[in-house]
Amino acid sequence: MPRPAEGCLDGQVHRFAVRAYFEDTDLSGVVYHANYLRWFERARSDLLRVLGIDQRAVHEAGEGAYAVSDLTIRYAAPARLDDHVLIETHAEDIGAASCRLLQKAFRVEPEGAPVLLSEMRVRVGFVGRDGRPRRQPAPWRAAFASFLASAPETP
Repeated sequence: MPRPAEGCLDGQVHRFAVRAYFEDTDLSGVVYHANYLRWFERARSDLLRVLGIDQRAVHEAGEGAYAVSDLTIRYAAPARLDDHVLIETHAEDIGAASCRLLQKAFRVEPEGAPVLLSEMRVRVGFVGRDGRPRRQPAPWRAAFASFLASAPETP
């Protein structure tokens, strides 16, 4: 069975492609605002896989999991049914128990520059089974530190 397409690292950025399907839209054919959160989440999960972070194994071992602790989102333009959308993720900060990321969604036009649809800053924290913050596994911090080292400066 063919494997689905995955995102990729390009030095400073992780790129992940999605398409706006009918189920993503409201009655007017515009992507419903909450679906951007789903797309951003898929891109973050893919980023972890690309970095070699095995969330499932750590979760199943009872060590913990990432949880969103804070986010801000801004909508700039609407995505519409059947649009090709590219999610770009940049690391902004890595701490002992959390990571802060900047994610942007762009409509990819066959010709012309990509159009910014939405951008989100999100902080994810590593939490134990009890829901309390704890240090991320050392290999995870190292993977994020490597990604952060290649990330652009943020304003």
